[in-house]
Amino acid sequence: PSPLPESSLYPKPRPNYSRMRQCPLMSCDDIAKEMLATIQNYGKEVDGEIKPLYGLGDELLVLVNNLGGTSNFEMSLLARSLVTQLEGDGCKASRLLVGSFMTSFDMQGASVSILPLKGDITSKDIVSLIDAVTDAPAWAKVDVWSDLSQRPSENEVPEVAGESSAGNDTGSTSLPPVLVENFSTLATAIISRCCNALIETEPTLTKYDTIVGDGDCGITMARGAKEISQRLESKILRIDHPSLLFSDLADAVSASMGGTSGILLELMFRKASTTLMQSTGEGITSKELAKAFRAGAEAVSFYGGAQEGSRTMLDALYPASATMVEVGSVVDIKGAAEAARKGADATAAMDHAEAGRSNYLSKEVLMGTPDPGAV
Repeated sequence: PSPLPESSLYPKPRPNYSRMRQCPLMSCDDIAKEMLATIQNYGKEVDGEIKPLYGLGDELLVLVNNLGGTSNFEMSLLARSLVTQLEGDGCKASRLLVGSFMTSFDMQGASVSILPLKGDITSKDIVSLIDAVTDAPAWAKVDVWSDLSQRPSENEVPEVAGESSAGNDTGSTSLPPVLVENFSTLATAIISRCCNALIETEPTLTKYDTIVGDGDCGITMARGAKEISQRLESKILRIDHPSLLFSDLADAVSASMGGTSGILLELMFRKASTTLMQSTGEGITSKELAKAFRAGAEAVSFYGGAQEGSRTMLDALYPASATMVEVGSVVDIKGAAEAARKGADATAAMDHAEAGRSNYLSKEVLMGTPDPGAV
């Protein structure tokens, strides 16, 4: 079955106010209703009291943000539902922005921000700045509407057809032989054990990430583990060859995990796959597997911009991979696991982060809590 959608709120912090829940798939109108109710319930603070953000007769700017992987069609449907409900409640959505303003790679989702156009917003002439023409490629032109005009966004724009991929198939690439004895059996056992461990650790990861992140690390990791486990049981994963297996693991991660961790783990598996495919020599040994793991960790660093010591998953991946590629014919799996655990535990003593959500937090918040991605 498909993972349940998530509904979450990330406004500026307020004591005793946080919200994240999973729910059955809802219609576009119901999603819009949920979003608007959440914003109104959170409200704004006026003279020590919490009051609704907007009310009857207010003129509003509505910004509908694509988190990265939602189609333009779905974004337009959501924007229409939001505006329809706001104006049905007696407000006037005079300005509408729909686009990818703050994304999380290819996360499938959307967020909405509402700005009442009154008070300081109008007296300081901020509205004219919002309406100003810009050539910034990531900032969509604001949709300004008055009672007498048709919304500009109602004018249909034809989609640009993509180039045909016909004739681009380069054919199958011959794979180097696998020299690891009983690779399929070992891979099945290891993957199953890792997936079970991630699912069981979900509450702990959620606890840590609630303190130093978004609060969704545990859910995201468990979702990926369940997807991989299901594909393993259904024999979708090609476990006969490590290069094909890593490619399939990347597909499973891509299909089930959102956010930064999902895309970085996908990149890690894809790099490991291509590294093994280009392997030279007699075939793929355990040492070649270790080198592929190291190449995957380096890809995470290259694309994510973090290093060992940045308080990220690399604080576990780098020490583990370094131990595995040490000189010698035998790969020290136990030593790699110990190095990963030591690196993850060490993040609890790091008073600053150089990447991710933790980058915005003070050392008082960070100290004592390990990075959930590293764990």
